[in-house]
Amino acid sequence: MSGTRREIPNDPGRRDRILDAALDVIAEGGVHRTTHRKIASRAGVPLGSLTYYFDGMDDLLALAFARLADTMSKLYRRTLHSAGSTAEAEAAVVELICGPAYATDRDMTLIFEMYAYANHNTAVATTTRSWLARSRESLALHFTPGVARALDALIEGWPMHRRFDAAPLNRQLVAGVVHAVVNAAPHLPDEQL
Repeated sequence: MSGTRREIPNDPGRRDRILDAALDVIAEGGVHRTTHRKIASRAGVPLGSLTYYFDGMDDLLALAFARLADTMSKLYRRTLHSAGSTAEAEAAVVELICGPAYATDRDMTLIFEMYAYANHNTAVATTTRSWLARSRESLALHFTPGVARALDALIEGWPMHRRFDAAPLNRQLVAGVVHAVVNAAPHLPDEQL
């Protein structure tokens, strides 16, 4: 028999369950109310598992937010990647802003928590910057860098407003603004806005 019991995980999905549970706990009560005990309970794991897999709460939160950013970046990329024309890419941007799949209420809560935590945590700030860069790279599949930056700001900002307005967005208005930004491409600089 090769290997020791320690080398063979008896619960290979435990680390991922802990990260998912951390995001659930954050979504329900915020970072400030997140504890090891709540995460362990939500994940259905012994409390000691958290210290086995993570170097404290900061590490656990940083990895949970990295998981969130990665999941959302992949959805963002898939939505834009499938567009075959500029018009389809504009429609994909409108879908990211108005549609049900991206930036759900839970996602928005987690994004707000991540942004706030990034102000005080270098690892999460790095994750946030990387997420913004990945978003712009996805938009750059169809748009110039200046337009990609402007559209990314709309994709980030409009769902935030929707969340606090507690009303659906006017899809026609959003589509008109997205189209106007895309058509302003010759007038937008390609460097950072």
